[in-house]
Amino acid sequence: MKIAKILNNNVVVILDEQQREQVVMGRGLAFQQRVGDVLDETRIEKVFSLQSDELVNRLGELLSQIPLEVMAACDRIIELARTRLGKLQESLYITLTDHCHYAIERQKKGLAIKNALLWETRRLYPREFELGQEARAIIAKRLGVELAEDEAGFIALHLVTAQLNNEMPEVMHITRVMQEILHLVKYQLRLEYDENSLSYQRFVTHLKFFTQRMLTRTVVPDDDETLHSAVKNNYAKAWACAEKIALHLHRSYQRDLTTEEIMFLSIHIERVRKEGRKTP
Repeated sequence: MKIAKILNNNVVVILDEQQREQVVMGRGLAFQQRVGDVLDETRIEKVFSLQSDELVNRLGELLSQIPLEVMAACDRIIELARTRLGKLQESLYITLTDHCHYAIERQKKGLAIKNALLWETRRLYPREFELGQEARAIIAKRLGVELAEDEAGFIALHLVTAQLNNEMPEVMHITRVMQEILHLVKYQLRLEYDENSLSYQRFVTHLKFFTQRMLTRTVVPDDDETLHSAVKNNYAKAWACAEKIALHLHRSYQRDLTTEEIMFLSIHIERVRKEGRKTP
């Protein structure tokens, strides 16, 4: 590995066998080195093999400005998230690291930010929120900085963003709409959700991708009208509730649902209705 660019003592850019740039990190990696020198591979702690040249450049710029310890902690958080959540956008290396770096700096100055979606995030994205809590523990242990629980919510939303291939403002919008739908179902059917049930978790997962499609105007076309009628007749209460959701989305967001989308909503609503507890 030969050095193509030196970003700081700990971060360099190299060219791989396909002549693509890679960002390489390690303590003292570039100390007394020059462009063209061969790297001491025993000092390499992490190689970022990103597919996009733009991401390589953005990551390199970011790593040149933040402490190695912060990047190492964030890398551990991301690797942990990959093992739990599966494939995540490569841009997470940039967005999450940048967020955590500034969150740490703000905490040191006593300028912590309140998370208005903390409650919703904890309920709607329990796996991601748990990872956010573990991220706080990693940062506390490695960097000696205790982040507020609000940051677990922010980190969780970054992880959701990396799964949905959206930007953070869009994910926050998705979260709000999901919460509106869950409230509407709860009060229309007068039930308390069993949040540990498989039906509730499947409903939330469906809502996550349903809301994303709805907000991006990705239409699910109508398919089998016979099946639509069967679901409507057998799950009358759930279908009526799904139609209320469709009306709400039309009035609030000028989005119209197809009968196919109403049908799938009805199926999920029926499942949570059966497993939920009726309120007085």
